[in-house]
Amino acid sequence: MAVHGNAETASSTLTHLECGACGATYPADRPMGLCPACDRPLLARYDLDQARRTLTPQGLLRRPASLWRYVEVLPVQDRARRLSLGEGWTPLLHARRLGEHLGCPNLYIKDEALNPTGSFKARGLSVAVSRAWELGAPALAIPSAGNAAGAASAYAALAGLPIHVFMPVDTPAPFQVECHSLGAQVTLVDGLITDCGTEVREGARQQGWFDVSTLREPYRVEGKKTMGYELAEQLGWTLPDVILYPTGGGTGLIGMWKAFHEMERLGLVGPERPRMVSVQSSGCAPIVRAFHAGADHAETWQDAHTVASGLRVPAAVGDFLILRALRESQGTAVAVEDRELLEDARLMGALTGVFPAPEGAATLSALRRLLREGWIQPHERVVLFNTGTGLKYAHLWQGREGAAD
Repeated sequence: MAVHGNAETASSTLTHLECGACGATYPADRPMGLCPACDRPLLARYDLDQARRTLTPQGLLRRPASLWRYVEVLPVQDRARRLSLGEGWTPLLHARRLGEHLGCPNLYIKDEALNPTGSFKARGLSVAVSRAWELGAPALAIPSAGNAAGAASAYAALAGLPIHVFMPVDTPAPFQVECHSLGAQVTLVDGLITDCGTEVREGARQQGWFDVSTLREPYRVEGKKTMGYELAEQLGWTLPDVILYPTGGGTGLIGMWKAFHEMERLGLVGPERPRMVSVQSSGCAPIVRAFHAGADHAETWQDAHTVASGLRVPAAVGDFLILRALRESQGTAVAVEDRELLEDARLMGALTGVFPAPEGAATLSALRRLLREGWIQPHERVVLFNTGTGLKYAHLWQGREGAAD
């Protein structure tokens, strides 16, 4: 007899795709890129009334500790096509010493460095590659400043799919070595990630590759949204007051905001929402600029530069979805200096045992500022997202002796 709510008997309730901008709907039974009507991101939709029959707190207790525990609200239909290297269910750490240092005792770190290939990108790419494989994509392509390329290469290798990776020529060596070692065809581009994206789209047009760029297909965001489900489950089906999230393409922020709405429909959480904070580098802050200007879209950032390569995204195709989530949540957007985030990486490490990627460290820099300004109150429950391991960026700290105050 099947166990009610067991992940082995539960299945995806995917129904269709819907444009996040114009609302046009499409079948979900074929590979899709951007909305054919308006060239904006498509989002997966589910039969949440059906999903709530099995996706329950009690049922989840019997499921494996991976993102695939939320199978009803993930798009992969065939269980045999769910590619897994152990992604998801990363620790939510109560950062007591760091919180005491800052006067913010209810401070937590969601440490995504514990994912396969060392970053949160494993979530989105496990689901995107699984779904592309299920729908018959013959080969994949991705532009990346590092972590996404490594994750895409790993899951493509697991599926046996060819993958073409395009990276800026100044991408740190560990990322390049990782992709080569995982069997990817790597091309270095003299430019930014947007230039790499241009190369991918041209190759997709000429060679028939399936483009798994950020939000240019509907399913990476579905893997990333599981961070929101995990947060709620790890906090006893409550949500924090504030989430600080490093934002390049913004898939994770968009995904979590989507997850919170789905969870309310599923009866897992109430209507309360965290205030979402988008954190960027002062050298590349298109979302911050657009948010404070009251704009609905973010203009391309010229001369983008930052040591945090994951934040060096001068234009995000999902900009309007990021800005919508920030405003609906009564959140904000903050840009920090490279000097700050490098110092705060060492502070986080020294007081928590977590060696963050520079993108993750940027959330601590933003928190310190928002606490000083009174935008975050000391009693509030705050979650910082460390999106990857600092080990891949170790060269940034070489020769920088001493810890931050």
